[in-house]
Amino acid sequence: MNEQILLTPGPTPIPPESLAEEAKPIIHHRTKEFGDIFQEAQVNLQYIFQTQEKVFTLTSSGTGGMECAVVNLISPGMKVIVASIGAFGERWIKILSAFGANVVPVRAEWGYAVKPAELSEALAKNPDAKIIFSTLTDTSTAVACDIKAYGEITAKSNVILVVDAISGLGGQEVHMDDWGVDALVSASQKGLMAAPGLGFISFSKKAWPFVLEAKAPRFYWDIRTIEKAFHNSETPFTPAISLLRATNASMRIIKKMTMPAVWKQARDLAKYTRDYGKSLDLELFPKDPCDVLTSFNVPQGVDGKKIVQDILDKYNISIAGGQEKLAGKVVRIAHMGFIQRNEIEKGMKALGEFLKAQKVVAAAS
Repeated sequence: MNEQILLTPGPTPIPPESLAEEAKPIIHHRTKEFGDIFQEAQVNLQYIFQTQEKVFTLTSSGTGGMECAVVNLISPGMKVIVASIGAFGERWIKILSAFGANVVPVRAEWGYAVKPAELSEALAKNPDAKIIFSTLTDTSTAVACDIKAYGEITAKSNVILVVDAISGLGGQEVHMDDWGVDALVSASQKGLMAAPGLGFISFSKKAWPFVLEAKAPRFYWDIRTIEKAFHNSETPFTPAISLLRATNASMRIIKKMTMPAVWKQARDLAKYTRDYGKSLDLELFPKDPCDVLTSFNVPQGVDGKKIVQDILDKYNISIAGGQEKLAGKVVRIAHMGFIQRNEIEKGMKALGEFLKAQKVVAAAS
C-alpha cells in the first residue's frame, strides 16, 4: 500500500529531517548537550511567534498549553471574555469554567469570526473583565479571527489578550509583539511540522503581573517554576527530548523559508484548494475563512462521514470530517506545514471521484 497522505489539520506530515532527529539515541536532559537543543528551540520559537519574550516549552498537547495559560492568569471568580468561533473557543470556556472563572462568552455563528466591534461592546458592558481569550484559527470551522484588531482593543486598557494559535502558528499570519498579544499558545503537530507532544506558550510583560497574582491551582503548569528552570536552559520536569530535537529541525526549515514566505504558501494553497473545490461544485463553509485549512459543505444527500472513510479506505488519503454539530456536514482539507500541493491535488481528485460516484448512485436509484 502507498504511504498514507495526511491532509488533516493535525497531526500533519513530518519532514524527513525531523523524522531523522527523532530516531537519534536519547540523551540525558541535565546536560550541556540538551541545553544547546533548548537554546536553539528558544531562538527558533521566538522567530516563529514573532516575539522578544521567552517562549516556554511544555510536554503536552495543545490543550495542555491552553490550560497552562488559564491557571497562570486567572483567579477563581475573575471575569473573562471568550470570543468563540467554534469547538476550540468552546474549549476555552470549558477550561476556564473548570477553574472557576466568571466567563462571558461572545459567540459567533459557526462559519463567522467574532467582529472586533462585538468584543468592544462586550468590554463596555463588562468593564470589570480582565482578560479576552480567543483563537487565531479554529479548525472545527476553518475560520480566522482578526487578532490584530483584537489587540488594538486591549492595548487601550488593562485587559490582556490570550490567543490559541495551536493550529494557526506556522501558517496563519500572527505577530505576538506587534499585534499586542499577551499570551500565545501553540503546539508541535500542526504548522510546526512535528509529532504531537509539545506545547508552547509565551507571556508578554503586560501579562506577567497576572502570572504572579493568579490564584488558580497550579503545579505542573506553574510557569513561575518553569521560568526558573529556563535560566539554566532546562525544564523543571522531564522534557520530550526527541520531540524537541525534531521540532528544531522543522523550525530550521521554516526559518530558511522565512515567515512571510510560509504565510504566502498557506494562502496560495488555500486558494488552490478552494478553486479546485469550486470546480467540483463544492460550497465553502466559512464566511471568514482561515489560511491553514479549507472546509467544504457536504452536498445534500451525501454522508460526510462516509466520504472520509471511503477516501481513506480506497486511496489511503486522510481528510477530516466535521466536528460536533458539523459532524457529517462538512469535509476539511488542511494546507499547513509540510503538506504539499501535489498531495492536496490527489486528495481533491479523490474527493471528486467519490462525489461523481455518489451522483451516479443517486441517478440510478
